[in-house]
Amino acid sequence: MSVMSDHQLNRTARRWPEPQAILWLIKPVTWFPPMWALLCGIVSSGAAFTGNWTLILLGILLAGPIVCGMSQAANDWCDRHVDAINEPERPIPSGRIPGRWGLWIALAMTGLGLGVGYTLGPWVFGATIMAVLAAWAYSAEPVRAKKSGIWGPALCGLAYETLPWITGAAILTSGAPSVSVIVIAVLYGLGAHGIMTLNDFKAVEGDRAMGLQSLPVTLGPDRAARVACWVMAVPQVAVIGLLVTWGFAFHALGIAAMLAVQLAAMRVLLRDPLGKAQWYQGMGILFYISGMMIAAFALGAMT
Repeated sequence: MSVMSDHQLNRTARRWPEPQAILWLIKPVTWFPPMWALLCGIVSSGAAFTGNWTLILLGILLAGPIVCGMSQAANDWCDRHVDAINEPERPIPSGRIPGRWGLWIALAMTGLGLGVGYTLGPWVFGATIMAVLAAWAYSAEPVRAKKSGIWGPALCGLAYETLPWITGAAILTSGAPSVSVIVIAVLYGLGAHGIMTLNDFKAVEGDRAMGLQSLPVTLGPDRAARVACWVMAVPQVAVIGLLVTWGFAFHALGIAAMLAVQLAAMRVLLRDPLGKAQWYQGMGILFYISGMMIAAFALGAMT
């Protein structure tokens, strides 16, 4: 299958992007996970919310609309030829965002994110730099980590869960998060690898055509779904074990209950991975992120 040129992708004579298309480009529906992870980080820091609402609001805007929105714009720009196969109605291949506007929007939001991160202190700025680098490394050549079913989801998990969590833990304290906070944030970021693998199920045809080696392409849907389930479950078991060790058995029990619901949903997923992947993302992930907040409250109580 031949690769479409940019000229072919932008079939209209439009000079300016449609405002509605810009909103679609930065995908507000994707902002929730990093914003939630940032809130988990704030809770895990043990710092008081009172009197810090401006910082909290800036952090939420940074993690969600700005950095996550930027990553979505960058991904759509770098994926415009794949989207022409999978979803030709998307803003860039449809021509609703013409020319290089997709790239310019992504670059402008990159600059905005770094500027806001800088104002929130060195630890937040450092996490923002890493998140921006991860976003571009995921989508753009020559790295284009999304070509790998291992490194692509790993970068996404880092950018969507671990880094926002660390950002939230640092945003009110202006200092380094504790080792326990970093460990839990990394574990939930690792578990998100499985969530990102399930997200690849919707683009198997285009990924195969463009040579992207996602796990559903390389392993097949059945094996990829099993790998995703193991990757989501094992880090949560580790979190449960750590909380028990640290004296938070009640919180560990809560996370175990959240995991039990996920395991039941995984059984449904594994019976029909292609048909149930999106269902699991809407149902099972709710209990994954609920466990994150339970862990955050335990960490906050440790301070």
